[in-house]
Amino acid sequence: MNHPKWFTHPVTMLVLSILALAGSLSLYIYWYVEASSSLYKIARMLNTDPAQFSKPGTWVVITVLSILVGVILLGILTIFVYTIQARRLYRVQRNFINNFTHELKTPVTSLKLYLETFQKHELPKEDQQRYLGYMVADIDRLSDNIARILNLAKLESKTYEDELILCDVYAFTENFLKTHSHVFLDSKITLDNPSGHMLPCRINQSLFGILLMNLLTNAITYNESKVPEVEIRFEIHKKKLHVVFTDNGVGMEKQHFKRIFKKFYQIGRSDDMSAKGSGLGLFMTATIARIHNARIKASSKGLGQGSEFRLIMPFRW
Repeated sequence: MNHPKWFTHPVTMLVLSILALAGSLSLYIYWYVEASSSLYKIARMLNTDPAQFSKPGTWVVITVLSILVGVILLGILTIFVYTIQARRLYRVQRNFINNFTHELKTPVTSLKLYLETFQKHELPKEDQQRYLGYMVADIDRLSDNIARILNLAKLESKTYEDELILCDVYAFTENFLKTHSHVFLDSKITLDNPSGHMLPCRINQSLFGILLMNLLTNAITYNESKVPEVEIRFEIHKKKLHVVFTDNGVGMEKQHFKRIFKKFYQIGRSDDMSAKGSGLGLFMTATIARIHNARIKASSKGLGQGSEFRLIMPFRW
């Protein structure tokens, strides 16, 4: 979709349409008032009743006309809003396609290069093992991208399995980190449960695992520190459990706090590849939170000062 010129931009067309309608109504009322004034003058000159020259229903017509113009303006405004939303959706979808294509193409190209190297050269066993490690990492990257799309399809079609069951969220998170320790080898992830009590909540274990993975990989991906650090703190506030994810990543500006949970939304630009990821991880996280009757909020002190994601869940003692 090409950028429109200023005179064909939706905002320009909206302003011109409103001005045209308002101008038409104003001219009609002005014409009627002028015509009525002239008729009253003629009536006085002829010593006749002015009511003979005017119809009592005229102002009713003007009122109805004003209402119709208001309805037309409302319709134009509605079309304008939907047009802007459609343009924004097209833009974020285009960014998603560009970035996701890059996410898929890069490991495929890398795998092809390694396989061609194996095909053309006799490599020492040490080099073979190193290249095989790179290939496994590329395959994991491809698998993660494919799994993300499949999980999104399940969430949106509501075909996910398992019901919500009562579970100690702290113990579940601790076990999740042990099971996936190979994913976070170069990172430092700590758990903090100040209460020291069990933290029972009703969760779908498979979906909650996806939520944890998305938040942790997001904290590590958007991180320029030598050692990415994430602290997961469990706080009890009244009848709610707050699971707080605090990282030492790149941080973000306030304008992104709510937008990052929208589908395909990314911080950065797709044309210079400053936007990372697919724009689906945090959208899926917010969707999973809603499934658990929970909500999630993002905050940051600013660029370069890390981010905080706060998951607020119903809590059962």
